Amino acid sequence: MKMELYESKVEPSSLRFAAPRSPAVFAALPSSHCFAETSRRAKESRVQRRRTGDCGLRTGNCESAFTIIELLVVISILGIMAALTVPVLKNFAKSDATLGASRQLLDGVARARQLAISQRTTVYMVFVPTNFWNDTSGQWPNNNWWNNLTLAQRTVATNNLCDKQLTGYTFVSLRSVGDQPGQGVPHYLAPWQTLPDNTFIAAQKFYTTNTIVDQISGATYPISEFNYTNKFPFPTETAFISGTLYLPYIAFNYLGQLTVDGADLAGQDEYIPIAKGSVLFARDSFTKAFQFNPPDVAETPPGNSINSYNIVHIDRLTGRAVLEYQKVK
Repeated sequence: MKMELYESKVEPSSLRFAAPRSPAVFAALPSSHCFAETSRRAKESRVQRRRTGDCGLRTGNCESAFTIIELLVVISILGIMAALTVPVLKNFAKSDATLGASRQLLDGVARARQLAISQRTTVYMVFVPTNFWNDTSGQWPNNNWWNNLTLAQRTVATNNLCDKQLTGYTFVSLRSVGDQPGQGVPHYLAPWQTLPDNTFIAAQKFYTTNTIVDQISGATYPISEFNYTNKFPFPTETAFISGTLYLPYIAFNYLGQLTVDGADLAGQDEYIPIAKGSVLFARDSFTKAFQFNPPDVAETPPGNSINSYNIVHIDRLTGRAVLEYQKVK
């Protein structure tokens, strides 16, 4: 009886042009009809979201998820990718160390050349060889040098330079503008510096002559031994010049050219090979203090200074340096 009563109140004219379930129909329907229709449509919406996997932020009606098998497969794939990537990243780090050492040495050469030009004098780039404490016969101690050092200078030699064998260098001038003829005063133009960890100047550069041949391009690089002199105060500019302590060097004249002694132009370009590896210095087993014993030098991988070379090449006429490295064609 009630439904008939309600239906009799709806004017047909108000529904004539209204689409089914349109707002006009709902406006004309009683409130109970509107509530029933709204509930039905909300239910249909929830069912549709469950079927399509649409997760409402407020309702949280999402039933899709990972299974344990899918999760394990993803973890396994990530583990395999990590295992393949880590060695590559380590190689990148090693390569970056070699490039960093090469760049630092290039900057050092450029600095020595610039100092020679600006101060109009010969500037020596002095390096630290292994067993620098020995005399010319190879015996320790070099009494003529060691016995004339102060306690502070001995501390510098033991604590600051033992760990710079094959890696350390500084800039020295034996005379400056204004010095009296024959009475030059040596000066250290910078503190002792060292190459990055796990890199060093190849030992062959200090003790022998060799030729590196690129197996791909056929290019050759003649590696000649450093020049040596006993004219430098060592390990500080105020140290006694013993005349028995010989140190390796390269030198630039006031024009920025490679020179042997400040007067004679170098006879050939200079090539300095960089090696990857380690220089393990001798230490006391209890105090861990440095000892005057030969270091353990190892290239890693063996022979990399020759097989996958990085060489600082210095032009003798201009004094400018470039990096020579193995190029893959």
